[in-house]
Amino acid sequence: MEQIPEPAKERLLYLMRVLEKSGGKPLTSGELETLTGWSSCTIRKDISFLGADCGSPEGANKKVGTSCGYKPERLIPAIKAALGLDRRRRFCVVGLGRLGSAYLNFRAFELGEFELAAGFDSNVNRVEILKSPVPLYPAYKINEVVGRFAIEIALLCVPGEAAQGSAEKLAAAGIRGILNFAPVVLSLPPEIAVRNVYVTDELRALAVKISF
Repeated sequence: MEQIPEPAKERLLYLMRVLEKSGGKPLTSGELETLTGWSSCTIRKDISFLGADCGSPEGANKKVGTSCGYKPERLIPAIKAALGLDRRRRFCVVGLGRLGSAYLNFRAFELGEFELAAGFDSNVNRVEILKSPVPLYPAYKINEVVGRFAIEIALLCVPGEAAQGSAEKLAAAGIRGILNFAPVVLSLPPEIAVRNVYVTDELRALAVKISF
C-alpha cells in the first residue's frame, strides 16, 4: 500500500468522524465535499490510499464504495486499519487540575479505540481525594505505572512551567505520544510524537477567519 502523506492522514481522520456521524447512511463524494469543504477529487485521492477495495464510489468496486455512496461500515474500518487505529491504545492523564480531572470522566473515550489507564499528579493529597473511574497515582510513580500497564499516550495537562519536566519523565518511562495542553513548546526526542492544543491559538485562528 502506498505511504499516506501527513495531510491526507489528517483529512482521513476528519472523514472518519463525518462517517461516524452519518448514522450509517452511505455518502457520495459530492455529499462528502459539502460536509468537509474538500473537493470530491481530493476525497477520492485520499480514499485511494486505503487500497484497491476503497475505490471511487462511481467505480465498479462494490466492497467499500458504490454508485450510491461510500458505506460507513466498510470505509471506517478501512481508515482505521490504514492509520493504525484498529487496536486499543492505553493512555494516561498527567496533571489533575480542572482540565485534567475533567478528562478523567470524558465520555468520548468510551468509543473503544482508547483506554484510560491512569491519572497522575504531583499533589499527593489531590490524588487521594479526587474521585475517578481509573486509578490515580502520585507523579513519582509515572515510570513504574506506564511500564506496568503498557501506556503509550499521555494527555499533558500541567502548568506551563512544569510541562517540559513532566514530558521528559513521560518519555523516559516509555510514552510514545503526548497531547500537550500546556502553552509551551516541548523539546523531546524526535521519536516522541507531540500534538499541541493551545486554546489561544485556536481563538486567534477563529478571529482571523471572521476578520476577512
